[in-house]
Amino acid sequence: MKNSLILLWFCFITISVSGQSAQLQVGTACVDVSPTVTPFQLRSGKTSYVHDPLHVRAVAFESGEGRAVICLIDAIGIGRDMSDTAKTRAAERTGWNAECMLVCATHTHSAPKGGEGMPGREEYEKLKYQKLEEAIVLAIQSIEPARVGFSSEDEPSEVRNRRWFLQPGTMPPNPLGELDQVGTNANRNHVVRPAGPIDPEICIIDVRTNRHKPLALIANYALHYVGGVPKKVDDNGREVGMASADYFGEFSRIMPFRVGGVNPPDNFVAMMTNGASGDINNLVFTGTRAPRSPFEQIRIVASKAADASWRAVKKIENYQTKPLIATRLREVNLPYRQPNNREIKLAQDLLKRTRQERDAINKRTSSVATRVVEYSSSEHPGTEPVLIQAIRIGEQAIVSMPFEVLVEIGLEIKKKSPFQHTFLIELANGSYGYLPPPNQHKLGGYETWWGTSRFQSQSSEILIEELLKMLDELKKLK
Repeated sequence: MKNSLILLWFCFITISVSGQSAQLQVGTACVDVSPTVTPFQLRSGKTSYVHDPLHVRAVAFESGEGRAVICLIDAIGIGRDMSDTAKTRAAERTGWNAECMLVCATHTHSAPKGGEGMPGREEYEKLKYQKLEEAIVLAIQSIEPARVGFSSEDEPSEVRNRRWFLQPGTMPPNPLGELDQVGTNANRNHVVRPAGPIDPEICIIDVRTNRHKPLALIANYALHYVGGVPKKVDDNGREVGMASADYFGEFSRIMPFRVGGVNPPDNFVAMMTNGASGDINNLVFTGTRAPRSPFEQIRIVASKAADASWRAVKKIENYQTKPLIATRLREVNLPYRQPNNREIKLAQDLLKRTRQERDAINKRTSSVATRVVEYSSSEHPGTEPVLIQAIRIGEQAIVSMPFEVLVEIGLEIKKKSPFQHTFLIELANGSYGYLPPPNQHKLGGYETWWGTSRFQSQSSEILIEELLKMLDELKKLK
């Protein structure tokens, strides 16, 4: 058994700093990344239909020597190899350092699913590489004089913590056949109280041209995908799913009309980034909600988010024309979880049972038991490097992690940040499953299982500490 002590090292990567601030330049891009080869694989199965288009959106900032790019793709997640490759290729074409670029995913669950053997996988992966690179390049090439403002507005009505303490005797077994202290998306008849908070804040970065024409709006909301995309009957009479950008895409479609009324501004790009929402969704666990038609709830959430964003925009009193821009990018070697003897024995015994017997315990028993045995091997690597990033744009700070981050982590960073405005973007520069804080790890539940959370429970504390150091460094810049 490998040493369970936390092994950690940091690799300091190129820093992009502004020196003396100069006139802000901002460029935008939006390119279609809907699948062009059919059929393709969704989580719901094989399909050939797209309900609403998927996009890659990018916003590039430059002030003096300081540069930053935020690039968002409508996907459930993107691997580090894809984000690194897209940034490297874009850097070669533009002369901008790849280290100043942040690539993230919305986490729509209605985008084509990767994985070996999936229909259309290879072609779609090539398309994503191409479109990520294209969007970054186009945004950089289109920069023009601009000004930027920051604000936020709460929208609590559509965010709920999905982890709940349940009534005694109602907790179903976890994949190893044991009982957790909390359940995820539990039967509403059994819920007692939520196991964590919410973050209702929608943070926005509003960009205008020098003539005050709307150019870009970057929003951040700690809310998982919404779901409820319509089905389609295919040529064989089967009901199949449809690709969709979920509420993230609908927000981007609606927002130009909030900003410009019946005449939305040309070349305006709005994007909704996903905040610390690993345990936050839109389901109703107490009370009632009227039945929704397909896509209706997505429209409702997107509309409320757009309304709140527009209220935030109208609160901005001062737009900066010479904001200091700087970035920090660091590689942190995180320690993998190591199963104890009890977990190893349970997993080994479970894998001796039939698939039907394992499924009767929990639908994820087979995958989780396999993961436990795999991680107990002396040949399994003890650590893995992940990228974290911090960006400063004036008095706005953006931090990112390559995880589905539980909400307490995002709230802690906001509270301890030295900046007036701070938000966290999850699933950025990679995708490594869920990141719960230690207290949630102890409670168990879906987000902590071996099949969904691969690193030791202290990992969130390691990353928070390092991100706060990076923010302090950025804050001291003049």
